[in-house]
Amino acid sequence: MAINQAFDRAVMTAAEAQLARVDAQGSADHPYRLALVGASGHNSARDLADAVHLFCSLYGRHPGLIELALNNCPAGPVRDWLREASDAYERERLYLVRLTASVGPLPSTPGAAETEATLVAQRHAIETLAKSERRGCALGAATALMADWHAIRAVLDRAADRMGMQKPVLSLPDQDSIVRVIADGTDGLPSERALGFGGEQLLLQNRGLFDLLEARAAARID
Repeated sequence: MAINQAFDRAVMTAAEAQLARVDAQGSADHPYRLALVGASGHNSARDLADAVHLFCSLYGRHPGLIELALNNCPAGPVRDWLREASDAYERERLYLVRLTASVGPLPSTPGAAETEATLVAQRHAIETLAKSERRGCALGAATALMADWHAIRAVLDRAADRMGMQKPVLSLPDQDSIVRVIADGTDGLPSERALGFGGEQLLLQNRGLFDLLEARAAARID
């Protein structure tokens, strides 16, 4: 069922539907994410390092999703929100880059070429969402990333704890901020559908990366 049919618009605003979408389709309940957050076995350092490297490949580059969306956004409340989100996310990006350097090299894993091809495809998909000319699409991806990042950050923090590395305070836009910007950035069903599509596709990339990490961990065991 399409995501915009899954949420009843008669009882949900576009912002409420977006937050519900993150809860239902985001990273938080992915089994492998949960395994990484609770990782303590002899393979945990290697698996966490793998996660840090792959998330850095997807989200540690500049410009990223937020910056690309900002560059293509006209002046107004949405652009102001994206600028604030970009400033806050830059601290997360730098944390991710520093953490990647601290955890050591990317763990040797069978299927390296396939992994890189998947990451290239994911980066392209995210860039396409960020540059979309459909009103609401880039905002949907950006707000979904901000809301879903908390679940990803828990994995990064677990890796940082193992390395004895200091963790910066998380200062991304909160839910109230996301609700307000979605109200400012949507003006009817077409933009709400575009926002839902952008959010759904971004969350799909995040869960897909956890799927890839799980497959890589299994390949290393084999």
